[in-house]
Amino acid sequence: MAVQRVLLGFFLALGLSGGLALDLNFGDIFEILKIGRETASDLLESWELIAPKRPDDTSEFDFPFVRRMEQRITTRVKLLSVKIDAFENRLGQTMEQKAKELLYQIPQEIRLYDSLNKLSLYVGSIDGKYQRMVRYSSVLSKMENTTLLGFANGAIPDVWTQPDELHLLVVPQHLILQDGSLFSQLADTMEEGTFRICNQQQSPQELLYTMYNTIALTETKALAVVQFSYNILRLFKQGNFTEEMKVQKEAYESRMYQTLRAVRTAMAHAPRDLWRCDPAEHKPESTYTELKQVFQSYVINEVDMNRDKTCRESCGFYNYAKVEGCYENQFCSRQRRCNGRLINCQYVDSDMWICPSERNSDRRYEYIEYENGRVLGKKDTCTRETVKVDSWWRWLFWHCSYCICSCDDHNASSDRYFSLQAVVSDFANNKVITGIRLRKKNHIVYMQIKEGVLLPRGGINDSTTAWREIEEFSILDPDLVEGVDYYTLGWNQTEVDLDDVVGPSNHVLIGVKFRKLGSHLNLEVLTTPFNFTTGKLIRPHDNKLWHSNENTDNSDESKRSFLDIRKPDVPTQHNARSEPDSTHNQYLKFKTTDLDKDAGQTTVPFLDVQPIVPNPLVPLSGAGIFHKGSPGSGGFLALKIITYNFADHLHVDFAPSPVLDRNNEIGEIRVF
Repeated sequence: MAVQRVLLGFFLALGLSGGLALDLNFGDIFEILKIGRETASDLLESWELIAPKRPDDTSEFDFPFVRRMEQRITTRVKLLSVKIDAFENRLGQTMEQKAKELLYQIPQEIRLYDSLNKLSLYVGSIDGKYQRMVRYSSVLSKMENTTLLGFANGAIPDVWTQPDELHLLVVPQHLILQDGSLFSQLADTMEEGTFRICNQQQSPQELLYTMYNTIALTETKALAVVQFSYNILRLFKQGNFTEEMKVQKEAYESRMYQTLRAVRTAMAHAPRDLWRCDPAEHKPESTYTELKQVFQSYVINEVDMNRDKTCRESCGFYNYAKVEGCYENQFCSRQRRCNGRLINCQYVDSDMWICPSERNSDRRYEYIEYENGRVLGKKDTCTRETVKVDSWWRWLFWHCSYCICSCDDHNASSDRYFSLQAVVSDFANNKVITGIRLRKKNHIVYMQIKEGVLLPRGGINDSTTAWREIEEFSILDPDLVEGVDYYTLGWNQTEVDLDDVVGPSNHVLIGVKFRKLGSHLNLEVLTTPFNFTTGKLIRPHDNKLWHSNENTDNSDESKRSFLDIRKPDVPTQHNARSEPDSTHNQYLKFKTTDLDKDAGQTTVPFLDVQPIVPNPLVPLSGAGIFHKGSPGSGGFLALKIITYNFADHLHVDFAPSPVLDRNNEIGEIRVF
């Protein structure tokens, strides 16, 4: 948990929470590196205009020339600051704010504290000098010479060394050729399962990339400050500094090359899962939904479970039965009848007091208290008068016992259906899935997708994104087929497969659906290839691109491991935070809550219906379904998304060249 808190603190400090805007996408690194190259190019070219003083020039300054150069520097800095501000606005906060929040939120005791603390200090320090540079440049002609010279002479020693120190922190020199960068340390921590940033709307791989964007922007700011300072010094004839600037520019390119390689290595094995943790407050149909009146414990006398109305057997005899009658209108007439199957009946005690639930409740009982002192449910929840329920003897030989069974209830209010119909994006108009959630409508659970137009280099056109309308249906429609169009939870099919399903490399997600595989509910995803450079989808021509984990066979469920939810309580009444506790290639069964905790009145797990949408929007490679919970809780069945693997497109092929690229292209540092 300590590592979790420090990483959460760091990424919160980068502006990934609190509703802040975050629109950076993968193509931005190309632009950030381009800005750095342009910064070096523009200011290097401007030095050539600052000609050495002529031998016959006796004046102290060539004032018209100085004013022209002031205007030129002001214009260049303004253009640069506009570009950098645009990126910072998309990150959500200034670097200084990020650094302050980072220092405030990171606990002292953990292993990564020192590195992240130093990182925040470097980022904050460089950003402070950059902000002063921008302010000075906006009023350059009004500034005193001593102020400008003081800034330049003070900034150069610090900013000359700070980028190198920052780089050594992120990519230690002795580990440059190994997998030991700060990025890799963070990726390893994430992969170990201790990383729980589930509400930040970015997968761990995306978070690493956002961290890299911050470092790249900081490097660009440092380069701009140094070049601005040398221009000021040369403007006031304090030296030439041409070689110093070339050295600084080449060092910048070398650092960017090594840092880009380090983040690519880390991104290659960082998790790409994105899911939602528990909200601050559980809200029905907003953050979760419950499958009501599906499986529920039911009190019934043996005499009402056989057509002969006998009491010759024990409760355990009735593993599979149904309500056959209501003998002499006893307690059976005072509760809602079970219209489905009765399974797994058991005997607890002869006589009891039952607190019935309100008439409009989905529960039957608030609690049951037996004469032996055992209480099923929470006794302090009763709002109605309790009912005394007693077993009886018949002809001195047979005991007509009250049993408690699991009722597989079939009625008009039962939420037991899952849509099996495919949900596909409008890929004909180049739209891909950008988000997903579960929705329950008219007792049927659907998957709903958010879609948007795919842009070059994995971008998504924000203005085109929207939740696709659910195509609702009724199970009473005559053309629909059970097992093809919808899945019905019942006593003989309660299983849900827990899987992460990902398409092939260089494919993006365009469709999702549930299917019935044996008796299991199973997840499928539809992907299609695309051109990363242009963003154009290559339309699928058949169903061969649907993917799933078919490791389900009713005759041999050992192919999957079973996730047993033990003694589950109502998850929304459980204070402990839900954590993912399932793994790929498992399955679970819907069941009733624990008798002692809830009188078995609730079907668990609940369904998490929070939307899972990355921010910034990115294409997806797949989706998953998993269980999250805590000991003693029924937990939640939840969806996840798996973001596209951008590491495959982040290439560094050659060492950077000291030759200036006059076309302002990235050259050897390539993102494609």
